[in-house]
Amino acid sequence: MADIYTTKKRSKIMSNISGKETKPEIIVRKYLFSQGFRYLKNDKRYPGKPDIVLPKYKTIIFVHGCFWHGHDCKKGGLPETRKEFWEKKINGTKKRDIRNKEALEENGWNVLTIWECEILNKLDRVQRLEKLAQKIKKKNSFKN
Repeated sequence: MADIYTTKKRSKIMSNISGKETKPEIIVRKYLFSQGFRYLKNDKRYPGKPDIVLPKYKTIIFVHGCFWHGHDCKKGGLPETRKEFWEKKINGTKKRDIRNKEALEENGWNVLTIWECEILNKLDRVQRLEKLAQKIKKKNSFKN
């Protein structure tokens, strides 16, 4: 199926997509704050400019969009048009994510990833966020 927009219009639409302050990020941050966690947002000092940095817990959280980071879910599928372009782009993003995670872990950080589909699904959201908070506390229980 061909794109319903012209190349120029599609380019404008894509350029308006923001990489920060997304709805899933805001949901995760609000939950963590309500549970007493304090964090930094989009800190440029670390590889990948993590969405959430919890210095006290030596934990970094990435909130990944399913499409942009190639998640294995319904939202993570590739478009029908320009398949080769999108495969290359998404695979590059996946490789960069792995490099960033490895670099952070080598520096002693616990790295957690939350997927957009896990947060936007209202039925599973609370349970997933509770698990996230438990993981943060559990990984750091020996440090407190």
